[in-house]
Order: sequence, then C-alpha cells, then structure tokens
Amino acid sequence: MMYYSRIKLLSVISVCLIGLLLCVPNFVRKPAVSIPWPQIHLGLDLRGGSYLLMQVDLSSLTHDRLQSLSEAARQSLLVAGLGYRDINTDTKQGVFSFHPRDPSEKDRDLKVVSDMPRAVADEFSVSARPDGSIALTLSQEAMRARARDAVTQAIEIVRRRIDATGAVDPEITRQGEDRIIVELPGISDPERIKALLGTTARMTFRLVDELPAGSSVAPPGDTLLPSTEMPGQMLAVRDHIDVDGADLVNAGATTDEQTGGWAVNFTLNSVGTRAFSAVTQANVGRRFAIVLDNKVIEAPVIRSAITGGSGIITGNFDARKATDLGLLLRAGALPVPLTVIEERSIGPSLGADSIRAGALSLLSGFLLVIVFMALFYGRFGWYANIALFANLTLMLAILSLFGATLTLPGMAGMLLTLGMAVDANILIVERIREELKRGRTPLAAMQAGFERATSTILDSNATAFLAHVMLFVFGTGPVRGFALTITIGIATTLFTTLFLSRLLMVRWYALARPSTLPV
Repeated sequence: MMYYSRIKLLSVISVCLIGLLLCVPNFVRKPAVSIPWPQIHLGLDLRGGSYLLMQVDLSSLTHDRLQSLSEAARQSLLVAGLGYRDINTDTKQGVFSFHPRDPSEKDRDLKVVSDMPRAVADEFSVSARPDGSIALTLSQEAMRARARDAVTQAIEIVRRRIDATGAVDPEITRQGEDRIIVELPGISDPERIKALLGTTARMTFRLVDELPAGSSVAPPGDTLLPSTEMPGQMLAVRDHIDVDGADLVNAGATTDEQTGGWAVNFTLNSVGTRAFSAVTQANVGRRFAIVLDNKVIEAPVIRSAITGGSGIITGNFDARKATDLGLLLRAGALPVPLTVIEERSIGPSLGADSIRAGALSLLSGFLLVIVFMALFYGRFGWYANIALFANLTLMLAILSLFGATLTLPGMAGMLLTLGMAVDANILIVERIREELKRGRTPLAAMQAGFERATSTILDSNATAFLAHVMLFVFGTGPVRGFALTITIGIATTLFTTLFLSRLLMVRWYALARPSTLPV
C-alpha cells in the first residue's frame, strides 16, 4: 500500500498527461492539417438555438389502417364475386363495417374477410352484427404496438431530415408515449426545420377518375383531393395506391429542360419500377396523380408506358422548395403526422451569458475548495488540490474524447463532482489524523488511514454511481447531461483519490522521511 512501482508510477502520470493532451482541442483552434480534434460540444442552453416539442398524431394510424383494411376487404369481396353496400368507418372505435349485397351472401362474406391476411396475429377480429352488417374491429393491443413502432420510426426519420440540413449536434429524444423533443444548438431560426419536420412527405402515385359533369361527390373507392397546380379544383383520386413513395431510392432538385424552372427528379427501386411500368402500360390516356400528403402536386396524362423507373415532378417550385422536397423524399415519409406544441428559441447572447455564469461558478467553487484544503490540511491539502485539478482535467478529457454535449446542468455536475472528490481526500486525511492521535508512527498512521478510508470511499461512490446511472437511463434532456457528468466524475474521482493523491503523499514521505505528518 505504501509502495509504488515504476510501472504504477508511470501509468498514473501517463493517464494524467493523456487527459491534459485531450483537453487542448477545447482551447486551441483546429489546425489546417487533417488530424483528430476531439472537442466538447456546447448544448442548447450554452450555445443558443431552438427547442421543439412535437406530438405524434397516433389517431391517424387507426385511420390509415382502417382505410387500407377497407380497400383490402373490397378487393377480396370483388375477387370472390361478392358485393357490399353501406360502408362505414369509425376511426374513434377502430371499426370498419359493411352490409352484404344480399343477406344470403353473409356467411360467404364472413369467410372471405376472416381469411384476409393480418400484419400481426390477432390484428383485427371479424363479427356479424344484429343489424345484418359485418364489422372488422382493430385490436387495441396491436394498435398500441403499431403506435410504439411508429414513434420509433418517426424519431429515426426526424434524425435523417435534420442531419441532411447540416445541423450540428442535434439532440432528438422521446418523451412519454407520443412526444419527441428536438434540440438544435446554433439554429436560432427554426422555421425551415419546423416546415421539414411538420411535413409527413407521404408520396403516392394513383389513378384519377373523371367526375360526371356537375357532380361533386366522389364515387366509391375514390377520394376528392385538392390540386396544388389548380387551386380550388378537386380531383377524384382512387384510394388504391398503384405506386408507393416508400419505393423511392433517390430524389433531388433539378431543372426542367422544357420550362427552365425548378423540379424534383426521382428514382424507384426494382419493385417500384415494375409497378410503375405496369400501371402506365395498362392506363395509357388516363391521368396519373402524384399525391403528396393528400394534395395532388400534378396529374399528368399517361402518354406511353414508363419503364425506366425514374421521373420528374414539376410544379411551382423555387430552389429552396425543390431542395427541401428532395430531402424529404430521400429521408422517407413519416409514419404519422407531427405537430409542434411547444417552441423555444435561445439567442447566442443568452447562451454566452450562461457560459460566463457557469464558468464563474465553477471557477469560484474550485478556488474556494483549494483555499479551504490549503488552510485546513496543509501539505496534504495541496496534494489534494493537485488531484482535484487532475480530476477536472480528466473529466473534460473524457467528455472531449466522446464528443459529449455540455449543458448548464452538466457544469453544475462538474462542480458537484469536485466537492465529492474533496470529500474523499478529507476522509483519508482525517483517518490519518485519528491514527496519529492513537499513538501510531507516521508510516503506520498513513498505512492505516489509506486502508480504512478506501472502503468508505468505494462504498459512497458506488451508491452515488448507481443512482446517477439510473438518472441517465430514465431521465431526459438536462437530467441526462447532469447524470452523465456526475457518472464520469465519480470514475475520475476514484482514480485521482486512490492513485494520484496517494502517490503524491507516498512519494513525499519516501523522500522526506518526516518524524511528524503535516496534518
């Protein structure tokens, strides 16, 4: 315990020097040479930026699933030579119902819809009602599972969209069952981000049916959708999706060779290419709508079969709109719409004030601790101060190495860690004092003090470590930043207290061989 080999001595010094080296990039501008330059990133409250709290519209999941279920039921009945009437969809209850064309066909209708494939086991149940209708009821458990998957998928797509804008160090986390928090340091104008995230970007290709003259009611199997090309005009678009935008593999802004205006080109995968080729080949002369978020961007007439698997979307685009639409299509469609329910913007000046306030509190606390230890514990107090400085350096080094984001609660965690580190050194020195009072020699007192304080230090830090790990696992936002800093601080505290400060005391004793200890 009182002997340090050369290997142990060099190991402790090497760790401290490496930590000091990793801290340098935070205070020196990166050189032009391409070398690793790990740095701590500043969080929203220190750097300024935007905070968005978005809510997922889970009710749309039920609506979309019921719509696809009704389409599948109609197709299955028609293939079986059966009819239907009085179709009704109750999104609130999650029920799709219809009456058989003829009461004598009821049993056959029941069998056909019962045999329809299910996305998951027990996704829906089929029942006959007293009024003669047949109802398909979605399972609540299956819809909850679908909702969980939808939120997880939405977070991933939000991340892709934000990364494509070039935002640095975005923080995207889940809150509760149906909310997503988006923090964007350095972005003080969130309007473009809001527009990107608030757009579902669900693109589909569907055939258009011509409405009878003077009619404003869509025929069965069609939905009236507004046209962005001709404001005020409604088109009867089929509910059946001929080509899904999920089959897109690439999209981007380009210019239309005919008009010179901005447009968006797209490329489909093999599945989409085959579907696009089949529908255009079988429907020459009909209008084919490109639908984005339930709005018809354009509905050109199919002049000939399109077999290449690529196309171009024209419209009233400028450079920004075409670029953003290409970005949205590349990132993929959101499974559910998102709505911004809370928004905060923090200016750079407020962030700079937070940095100054945090740095001042950290420096003040550090200096007060140094003065306290020097006054009350003399030489051993100065050794504790050296270990304290090494502790702070190692914390910054680890945060830099992993590119962690430092927030104001994180700075508070650093200050609290310094206090915990001082406690550990005080325990050692006080144990040595007690052993001296019992009449032990300086060497025996140091030996006993180290041994008896170590178990106490390990126990106290282990319980604090477990508590802050739980905070990190179950917390969100600033709580996680605080817990992360404390967790790293506990590890560096154990190293600097049990190795560095003890090394300094032992080396001093080995060189000086004092008759009394300066405690």
